Amino acid sequence: MRIAFDVSPLSHPRTGVGNFVLGSLRAIAAAGGDVVAFAPVSVRGKRLVEEALGDLDVERRLPILPFAHAWRTAWSRAQHPVAERWLGRFDVLHFSDWMYPPQGGGVRATTVHDLVPLLHPEWTHGRTVRMHGAKYCHAARTAHVIVCNSEFTARDVQKLLGVEPERTFIGYPAPADGFTREGERADLGRPYVITVATLEPRKNLDVVLAAETELAIAVVGAAGWGPQPKLDRPNVVRLGYVDDDELARLYRGADVFAFPSRFEGFGIPVLEAMASGVPVVASSHPSLDEAAGDAALRADPDDPAEWSERIREARERRDELVARGFEHVARFSWRATGEAFLAAYRTAAARM
Repeated sequence: MRIAFDVSPLSHPRTGVGNFVLGSLRAIAAAGGDVVAFAPVSVRGKRLVEEALGDLDVERRLPILPFAHAWRTAWSRAQHPVAERWLGRFDVLHFSDWMYPPQGGGVRATTVHDLVPLLHPEWTHGRTVRMHGAKYCHAARTAHVIVCNSEFTARDVQKLLGVEPERTFIGYPAPADGFTREGERADLGRPYVITVATLEPRKNLDVVLAAETELAIAVVGAAGWGPQPKLDRPNVVRLGYVDDDELARLYRGADVFAFPSRFEGFGIPVLEAMASGVPVVASSHPSLDEAAGDAALRADPDDPAEWSERIREARERRDELVARGFEHVARFSWRATGEAFLAAYRTAAARM
C-alpha cells in the first residue's frame, strides 16, 4: 500500500500537531506502509522537515517553492492539478491541517486533532479559524477516512461535522521514545512544577501562575498569540521552546507536571510526563479524560486554589501517582497507532 503523507506541519518548529504527524508517519512506516512524505516547502521548511524525518526510511517529495504556505492554500482551493501529477500513483493520500490537495483516485484520508477553531474561535488565531474551517468542511464532504486522536474528538467530528461513525477512526498518540524515567534530570537550583504549552489563551497558564505553591514554576513553550501571561515574577523560570531531549530532562527533574489547558484534542504532554516519571495534575475538562485516565489528579481550570491543593497533593502522593502513570502510559504505543492507520486505510479501500 503506497501512502502519500502530507508532512507540511513539520516545516515549522514542532508542537503537538507536528509531534503527532511525525509519530504517525514513523509508525505507519514501521507497520509496513510504503510512505511518501510530501509537502511544498520553503528552504527553511525543508531543513526542518529533513531534521524531523532524520534517518527514517521513507521516500521524500519536498519541492522548495517561494511562498510555500500561499502555494499550499491556492492548490487546496483550486483543486487542480491532482496530486498524482506530482507524486505518481498512490493508494492513499493523507492530508494535514494545512492543506487538502486534490487527487484522482485512491483512499482520501486526514487527521482531525480537535475542533477548537469551530467550538471556541476566541481561543484560536483568526488565520487558524479560516484555514481549519475550510479543511473541516472539505474533509467532512470528501474524506473516506478521518483519523481522530481520541474518542472525544471523534464524537465532536461526528456531531459537529455530520461525519458518519464508519468514516471516523481512532489513532491515539504516544510519547516519543526519549521520554523515560531513565536519564539525566534537570536541576534548576530549587524544586519546581513544570508546565508545557505554547503561550496562548487556550493553554490557560494564568491559573497555575495564580496558584499558591512553594515550588518554582518552570514554563516551557514558545510565545504564541494573544495576551501573554506575565512571567516576570520571582518564582517563574521561563525556558521557552526546547527540544525533546531537554524536555525529557526537565520532566524528570520536576516535582509535579501541571497541564491547565481549557481544551485539548488529546494532550500528549500528559503522557510524556507520566512516561518520564513525574506526577501529573491536569485540567478537569473532559477532553483530557483519555490522556489522564485514573493516573492524574484533576483540577478546575478556573480555580487557582484547587490547583494549589492538587499540586500539594501530587507531591505527597508522588510514588503512587508515578506508578499509576507508568501503568497508564503503557497502554499507548506508536506501533498500535501505525496499525490503526493502516487498518483504517484498508477498511476504506474495501468499501470503494
